Amino acid sequence: MTKLPPLNSLRAFDVAGRFLNFRAAADDLGVTQGAVAQHVRQLEAQLGVQLFERLPKGLAFTAAGRSYHLSVAAAFEALGAATDQLTPTPDKVTVSVTPSFAAKWLIPNLPDLAAKHPDIDLRILATEKVSSFHSDGIDLAVRQGTPPFGAALQAHLLFRQEVIAVAAPRLIGGRDLPLSADDVAALPKLHDTHDLWPAFLAMCDIKAERSNGLRLSQTSLAMDAALFGQGAALVSRFLVAADIAANRLVQIRPESLSGKQDFYLLALRKPKQSAAIDTVIAWFMAQASAHDM
Repeated sequence: MTKLPPLNSLRAFDVAGRFLNFRAAADDLGVTQGAVAQHVRQLEAQLGVQLFERLPKGLAFTAAGRSYHLSVAAAFEALGAATDQLTPTPDKVTVSVTPSFAAKWLIPNLPDLAAKHPDIDLRILATEKVSSFHSDGIDLAVRQGTPPFGAALQAHLLFRQEVIAVAAPRLIGGRDLPLSADDVAALPKLHDTHDLWPAFLAMCDIKAERSNGLRLSQTSLAMDAALFGQGAALVSRFLVAADIAANRLVQIRPESLSGKQDFYLLALRKPKQSAAIDTVIAWFMAQASAHDM
């Protein structure tokens, strides 16, 4: 492995390259101007390459120096980011959620959290992948499933699974609600990865000739397509409560699919949780309770 230059020399070069001035770099690092200049000279001597042109009023990169500085600056930035992720901060809370939950419930409700708890730095990891509390560094996770989730986790029930059929008013036209079986059968259907339409139609004793309509990878996309009048979607009631209240969507049938795949907020079971995590858990529970009223 190539022997790396001393870290102090690289740091002096990085900061001097940002300011293109030894004095400004010294002020930023809290050392003398001579110390910065010496570190840079030592680096140039070890590399056998001149990195700066010394000018009467500052510095200018050589071609080699400019190229090298791009890599050195990126390396220090990566080290800083990695350290920030590793170092716990009392008011930082990272929560893992699905993209649909993030887009359709969490983000619309975040202004309330920011207003009530402006000191909390909430970080959202929106992914379909099941994140690890340890390797991904998350503090909380919203999961749809059936308890128990493991002895190391505590689970807080947020929402029961209740899937309803919705559509935009313009798709329904002037027809009365709830729609008849024939009207529902004729509507284009919006499908996501849960593929719940066959079960819903069977429950309603509705026979559709074919499973027509768009197929989308996420529930949030099916909701967006429904809002644009492109078909009827099957969605958890709490995700569309605001759209129904605003008459952007209507429930087209009274039936709902339920099951054991409820929505839970999970946290590591610890003797003492951080105050910020406890606050975010309490906020989630309060918001979920308000939506169920």
